Amino acid sequence: MIRVLLVDDQALIRGGLRALLSAESDIEVVAEAADGRAGVALAAEHRPDVALLDVQMPVMDGIEATRRIVADPSLADVHVVILTNYGLDEYVFTALRAGASGFLLKDTEPADLITAVRVAARGDALLSPAVTRRLIAEFVARPAEMLPPAGLDVLTNREREVVELVAYGLSNDEIAARMVISPATAKTHVSRAMTKLGARDRAQLVVVAYRTGLVTASPPR
Repeated sequence: MIRVLLVDDQALIRGGLRALLSAESDIEVVAEAADGRAGVALAAEHRPDVALLDVQMPVMDGIEATRRIVADPSLADVHVVILTNYGLDEYVFTALRAGASGFLLKDTEPADLITAVRVAARGDALLSPAVTRRLIAEFVARPAEMLPPAGLDVLTNREREVVELVAYGLSNDEIAARMVISPATAKTHVSRAMTKLGARDRAQLVVVAYRTGLVTASPPR
């Protein structure tokens, strides 16, 4: 059973999300909160698999709530997913750096939301290819934030290639097809890269790839 925490200051949105998710036999909404501070407390109390957090909330926003959840070693298995609108890209960037596992747009189709919760609970990729490319395009326009690529020295050439493809939003199956390897091997390369770079999940690999200059605005052909 996938256990979910809902944190949004709009009761109507929380109610809609609860009804949608609770209708699934493998998903249970264990708690909900109207602000980030309460959300952090409930995360510590219930240890959900997935925490869906709105960005803009009273008392404590979703970014700070994400930061506190990620910083707590006892909550290492909680995957934070940010709920956002199209016009809040800057919040998305900050949320990813704070340790969010990914984000969902609030106009996401119900079926896609349910799938995303399951994907997040597994710790797999959550950013869709289209949205990831949009993020990367914004990321690479900010050279002042770039970091030296020295940290990538711990990766093999194969792992560097995999990280780059993850950053462009490719799934394990897509990576396998592009590199002519099995999906299991692709998954192994991704896992090893995350371990070596200290990334919580694939979303964090996107940040690393951007900040070290490994990716460019256009995906490789």
